Amino acid sequence: MFSPPIRISQGHLNLLETCFRKYQHIYLDQLGSPIEPEQQESLIWGSQFHLLMQQRELGLPVQIFLQENAEFDRSVSSLVQAAPDVVNLEDSTGREAEHPRTLTWGRYLLVAIYDLLIVRGDRAEIFDWKTHRQPQKRDRLARHWQTRLYPFVLAETSDFTPEQISLTYWFVGSRPQSLKFSYNTVQHEQTRTDLTQLLTQLQEASDRYQTDQIPFPQVSLAKKICSRCEFAARCQRIPNQRISENKEKIKTANFSVSLDSIKEIPL
Repeated sequence: MFSPPIRISQGHLNLLETCFRKYQHIYLDQLGSPIEPEQQESLIWGSQFHLLMQQRELGLPVQIFLQENAEFDRSVSSLVQAAPDVVNLEDSTGREAEHPRTLTWGRYLLVAIYDLLIVRGDRAEIFDWKTHRQPQKRDRLARHWQTRLYPFVLAETSDFTPEQISLTYWFVGSRPQSLKFSYNTVQHEQTRTDLTQLLTQLQEASDRYQTDQIPFPQVSLAKKICSRCEFAARCQRIPNQRISENKEKIKTANFSVSLDSIKEIPL
C-alpha cells in the first residue's frame, strides 16, 4: 500500500532535536496546549505581515490596508528604507515571494518556503521576515534548523553551489535589523550528515511506536528543560503534587501543520 511521504519542516527538526517524545505527543498523539492570548496575537500579526509582503511582491494593492493600520505601515515603510535593494519592486532581477521547495528524503519530504527568493546572476539570496520584537542572537540562529535547512534544500534542488547561496533574516517587529548567513560546502555536508542521523532516528522511533507501541525516547534529565514543558506531567518528569494542575493545561486538539505556520516557528 502506497503511503505519501511525511512532510518535515524546520519546525519538526528543531522539535526532534529538542525532544523526540515531545514530537510524538504533538504530531502522533495530536496533543496540544492552549496558546496564550499574547502569543496568539503575535502569531496573527506575523501571519498578516507575511501575507502583506507577499501581496506587495505580487503587485497587488496594499495601500488601503496600510492606511488603516499604522503599525503595519510603519513596519513596511521602515523595511523599505532599511533594505531598498531587497524590497525594490522595480528591480528586474529574478525574485519570487513565498517560494516553495521540497526535497524527497526516503519516506520524508523536506519542506522549505522562502518568504522571498532573489536570484542575482550566479547568486541566490533567501530572505525571511521575522516579526519578533527583538532580533535573535546570531549564535542561536546559526544552530537553528531553518538556517541550516533552507540553504541545504536550495542547493540540493538547483544548480547553485552552497557558496552561491545565502540566507538573510530581517527582523521587522521594531526597527528593522538584519542578520546574514553565508553558506558553504562544509556546512552543506555537515547538514547532510545531521539530517541523515536525525531522520534515521525518527524512522526507527516511528516504526517501534507503530508496531510495538514503544514510546519515543525522552530527552535527558541532564538538559534540565522538562520543567518548562507542557508535557512534563504526562512524561512523569515533575513532582506528584504538580501533576494534577499541569494536566489541566494539556488538551486534545486537531493538530495539523499548515504551510503558513512553518515560516514563523518561534526561534
